[in-house]
Amino acid sequence: QVQLLESGGGLVQTGGSLRLSCAASGRSISDSAMGWFRQAPGQEREFVAAISWRGGTIYYAASVKGRFTIARDNAKNTVSLQMNSLNPEDTAVYYCASYPHNLALPTHTPDNWGQGTQVTVSS
Repeated sequence: QVQLLESGGGLVQTGGSLRLSCAASGRSISDSAMGWFRQAPGQEREFVAAISWRGGTIYYAASVKGRFTIARDNAKNTVSLQMNSLNPEDTAVYYCASYPHNLALPTHTPDNWGQGTQVTVSS
């Protein structure tokens, strides 16, 4: 089973940027689709972005498309999420996740989760 560790969260002002990283250990993620989810207080966890095993297919939630960029480095066993033009509605705990297949649609369910990293955007 893969272990996922997120980093890079923090406090940023509206309009600012953050880059989240997810380091995988325990096994290679090169054959797995990877994704990012987020959960705001009092709300359900929601899909943010997903990337296929070689990075050729990417999906974004409508709320982040054009502002967030997901990427992966299979050689380093890492996934990242570059977040630009942040606004208070982006405040949430962000989770890295791996999927059981090499391609994942936004409606698919991951099988492994990280512990999450807090992102807070002040107005």
